[in-house]
Amino acid sequence: MALLEICCYSEACAIVAERHGADRIELCAAPKEGGLTVSYGVLKRVRESVTIPVHPIVRPRGGDFCYSDAEFSAMLEDIRFIKSLGYPGVVTGVLDEDANVDLPRMRQIMDAAGEMAVTFHRAFDMCQNPIEAFEKLADSGVARVLTSGQQASAEQGLSFITELKAHSRVPIIMAGAGVRPSNLELFLDAGIAEVHSSAGRWTPSPMRYRHSGLSMSSDASADEYSRYGVDGDAVSEMKAMIARHRFR
Repeated sequence: MALLEICCYSEACAIVAERHGADRIELCAAPKEGGLTVSYGVLKRVRESVTIPVHPIVRPRGGDFCYSDAEFSAMLEDIRFIKSLGYPGVVTGVLDEDANVDLPRMRQIMDAAGEMAVTFHRAFDMCQNPIEAFEKLADSGVARVLTSGQQASAEQGLSFITELKAHSRVPIIMAGAGVRPSNLELFLDAGIAEVHSSAGRWTPSPMRYRHSGLSMSSDASADEYSRYGVDGDAVSEMKAMIARHRFR
């Protein structure tokens, strides 16, 4: 049966995802940046409040995946700290200037992670040569690769995702980016072992007074009064679809 991973941007989202049947959680901050490392407080609280496996992301900033020495040193510190809290896995990825997997740094990541399972995130979709990257990641010992098949969405990249799946059983290929109840069946029919979804929705802020025309974001058009969270009903629906598909 396919495994359902839900991307969560808060402790509250993680609790909702677990309650509605998620098998695993990727824990992030900053949805508009595509996911960044969460704070110490969130890491500590989620470790105490959620019982299913949680894999925090380690990504110090938005943008590309070629990091300065200082940024990479901070990433290693974050990985060691996450390990010290007892998390079973971590999600990260590093590329060099030519969009190849940065193998020397990946070796350091694997050493820092120790027994934690390492997922190489969608930095993979930015690689210049994905098949070569996949083989390098297999050699480095990563547990899985999260990918949209190098397309804007996993549905668009499904043919390449299935090609990667046929290439090798290790690392596990996890399809992500735009996976939702309306297209989940496509991934199940293709035999994808793990799927990743935010199962998300934007909800209005509870604030009554709103200072219009002022934004704290560098994007002046950003809505300061909406929040992104997990839609528990969507998680339940996807979990039920996976269970039904198992008996087809």
